[in-house]
Amino acid sequence: MPAERRAMLIAIAVFFGLLGIVDFVSTGPLSYFDVSFLSSGGATSALAAIGQTIVVLSGGFDLSAGAVISLVNAVLAQSMDPAVAQTSVFYWTCVGVGIGMATGAFNGIFIAFFRLQPIVVTLSTMFIIQGVTLLVMDKPGGFVAPELANFYLGDAIPGWLPMPLVVIAAVILAWMWLKNTRFGTALYAVGSDPDAAASIGIRVPLVRFLVYVIAGGCYGLAGVFISAQTGSGDPLVGNPLLLSMFAAVVVGGTRLGGGRGGPVGTVFGAYILMMVVNILLVLNVSAYYSTIAEGTILILAVLASSISGQSVLALQLRGVKSRLTAWRQGLLPSQLDQADRRLKTTQPVTGNLSPVPFLSRNGETIRYALPAYLCLFLVVLVTQFWLGRTILNPTYWNSLAVLSSFLAVLALGQGTVILTGGLDLSVPWTIGLSGILLAGIVNGSDAALFYALPLVLLVACLIGLINGVGIVVLGISPIVMTLAMNGILQGCALIYSQGTPAGFSSPMLRWFMTGKILAVTPVVVFMVMFVIAGVLLLGRTAFGRRVYGIGNGLRAAQLSGIAVGRTLIFVYVLSGLCAGLAGILLTGFSGQASLGMGDDYLLPSIAVVVVGGALITGGRGHYLGMLGGVLLLTALQMFLAGTTLPYATRAILFGLVVLGAVMALREKRS
Repeated sequence: MPAERRAMLIAIAVFFGLLGIVDFVSTGPLSYFDVSFLSSGGATSALAAIGQTIVVLSGGFDLSAGAVISLVNAVLAQSMDPAVAQTSVFYWTCVGVGIGMATGAFNGIFIAFFRLQPIVVTLSTMFIIQGVTLLVMDKPGGFVAPELANFYLGDAIPGWLPMPLVVIAAVILAWMWLKNTRFGTALYAVGSDPDAAASIGIRVPLVRFLVYVIAGGCYGLAGVFISAQTGSGDPLVGNPLLLSMFAAVVVGGTRLGGGRGGPVGTVFGAYILMMVVNILLVLNVSAYYSTIAEGTILILAVLASSISGQSVLALQLRGVKSRLTAWRQGLLPSQLDQADRRLKTTQPVTGNLSPVPFLSRNGETIRYALPAYLCLFLVVLVTQFWLGRTILNPTYWNSLAVLSSFLAVLALGQGTVILTGGLDLSVPWTIGLSGILLAGIVNGSDAALFYALPLVLLVACLIGLINGVGIVVLGISPIVMTLAMNGILQGCALIYSQGTPAGFSSPMLRWFMTGKILAVTPVVVFMVMFVIAGVLLLGRTAFGRRVYGIGNGLRAAQLSGIAVGRTLIFVYVLSGLCAGLAGILLTGFSGQASLGMGDDYLLPSIAVVVVGGALITGGRGHYLGMLGGVLLLTALQMFLAGTTLPYATRAILFGLVVLGAVMALREKRS
């Protein structure tokens, strides 16, 4: 039996098993009302996950899906007129689907025709769409006509068939038709091997473009459906759905990387996740555990789908067995004769070796890092012209340095991960959990700060260690592992704080972030030392050379003797440490911690690295260039804060800056 069909059948079997458990833990046998309630509860996630599945089948990722759902919900809630007696369900469905398809076309243009990384493009689009959504609706409210709910949440056949199942079935039938067309065949071919697909005449860019357009339509339909459920608008309603989408895709048997799977299994995967959460609620388990359950299920599903004799985990286990056997036989390199067997040179080197000029040694670094500093100079000039008191004002430069400290710390961790060709999506809730832990432990006590700081940093390092082990030992994709970890950390933070973080920063930490010594805030001195340490770490140590070696070619790094596994684990430990330190600094700056305090730092932590000249696929970049990106984006943020532009423009601007930087600094392909 093909692996695709086997995975789908397993998902169906698990679905019916969980349905039996739901029936068992319920107060009575499942009624039609219960079935209707379950079908509507998982429909939004199922519809969105269908779109995500189509993207994954092509070999891509789409992180903008949740933001598209929020935008559709906000547009519908803001545009529908309560005074109108009748509302056209068909019209507003077309509006929602059209918004989704337009967003998908935006993604598709950059991914298919400009050949940018799907992760970076869709992450940038996510922030752009979130900013647009806040411009449409900055807080929950609005009105969604009841006709929408009557249609999508009602019965297709009263007492027999709920409408949500009909909607999902219609989408699946459309997929079945599409799969049997030339486009469907091309989609699987592109996902399996895009180069081979191109060699047989498939127009790969066009296929990828259409994939994101179709997926966007599915997100738009999910936005219409959630609008019918809520009856109002919420600019953040789609954000929590991103983790469950990917979990549903993997649980349903679709292979991350493309070429195998389909939306049918994804639908069952979405309902499996929904029923797991419902079972937890019936058992009086806090809803705070839901993201932990989703993240754990995602990791376990990825592991289950990759189990084979050639999986990373199987290779790791065989490697451990081989090393153990060699140790018993005394054949490990450390157990052999350590005599120097290198060839001896017979002739001394003669002649004068002139030093390589500075510009020759660092020309490429300067070339890619200099634009960030030039743009910083322009932003400072514009700020001076627009707002005044900038260039010669010590307070401005001190404020710039203080506000840059958070991103400067994150840039070292996220930048090192990017240099190896990965991304760390667990940064937001590593920041949040670290800040919440620190505020809760310290609770205003300077004495408690001395043991709270190392404890919180140790927890942050442990988070990075788990990420690294999952990626290196278990073979889980960095995107999936860190996304799942971010959801798990969110649940941990909610459980620890019970939804309301308590405590506040100590006076000493508060002074460190806001006090003054001769007109200079103490954190500025710390940041100078941190930057020096970061430059030395990446530019003057064996660890830094190994990081660049891995980014320039994983297989080549392995063949050259680099301890790739240990290096990658340390890279993610460093990222966790930097995110934890940023959470501590943010808590000291604001005086307290809050839920979601790290959400605004995910894209900026990537943006400053890319704007600073680093290559998003790894192997190229310098920490001083990243620091230029930090100063540029912070100066830009300070300028916007001094204008009358709304807050939402910051997210839009960050997204556009990242897209522009990736396009300008990407490697040219022959």
